Amino acid sequence: MIDARASPATQAQQTAVPSSANLEINTDEIMQWIIDLRDPSKRETALLELSKKRDSVPELPLWLWHSFGTMAALLQEVVAIYPAIMPANLTATQSNRVCNALALMQCVASHRETRGPFLQAHIPLYLYPFLHTTKISRSFEYLRLTSLGVIGALVKTDDKEQLLVVINFLLSTEIIPLCLRIMEQGTELSKTVATFILQKILLDDTGLLYICQTYERFSHVAMILGKMVMKLTREPSVRLLKHVVRCYSRLSDNPSLTLDARVAQGGGGQSVKVRAQQALKQCLPDQLKDLTFKTLLKEDPSTMNWLRQLLNNLEIDGAVLHDEELLPK
Repeated sequence: MIDARASPATQAQQTAVPSSANLEINTDEIMQWIIDLRDPSKRETALLELSKKRDSVPELPLWLWHSFGTMAALLQEVVAIYPAIMPANLTATQSNRVCNALALMQCVASHRETRGPFLQAHIPLYLYPFLHTTKISRSFEYLRLTSLGVIGALVKTDDKEQLLVVINFLLSTEIIPLCLRIMEQGTELSKTVATFILQKILLDDTGLLYICQTYERFSHVAMILGKMVMKLTREPSVRLLKHVVRCYSRLSDNPSLTLDARVAQGGGGQSVKVRAQQALKQCLPDQLKDLTFKTLLKEDPSTMNWLRQLLNNLEIDGAVLHDEELLPK
């Protein structure tokens, strides 16, 4: 069962590898499973059992990170799958096994004390080949989803200092184009986790400035968000709409933010400044201004609040702002 109140990253893990938060904890048994990870003949069972316990043992991330050979064993599981993704012949059994390893990596990535060392070891980079896959079978979808869950766990922190370190790392990699492709082509749940990651990056000033550094980056993000809005009119989703609106709202936050754009002129190009708000206003889908999403917005007043802020920031007087059922209580 997926907890609707959980973050998208957590929902991804609950989908790919169900856990058992209320199971009785046997410390000796858990320690033995951690030791068994070093034994290839016992590793598959140990991965399965530990992944079930990941939500019920608060110390598990610390035990995994600081125990001899454990992270190396998890990395071996990840790397061992590479030949199965190119060419694409990943089986359900292989997918389930590596997803159990990724579930334990997410456990380490989500803990305050192990998040930093996990990042410093550049372990997330080992998951990027999985995010590059495009095959739509369930085995590959679970693999992408669980990999996104690890990245989602990294950005899901209230510690601003840690979050800045995470975002600076992610911005030095290809995570934004990878997320944008999944936002455009993935299933609803993988789209939701990918959009959540983009949202967390945008909510930090460093991430917002990076996206708005050039008109090309900004327009690519705006184009993908626009395509998602069109898709949502056909396949409605409250949680996905929430993250899309939140991304749009953040892009509209700073009235003085400008984009660098190049305009062709003669044999070269001239750099001009374009206000981010003005650029966003010109490409904002009409479906966010009218009553297309009225039913979804009634279900989630917080999304309506973010949409109201977005339209106010852009000085757009849409019909959605005047519907009596959507007015602030």
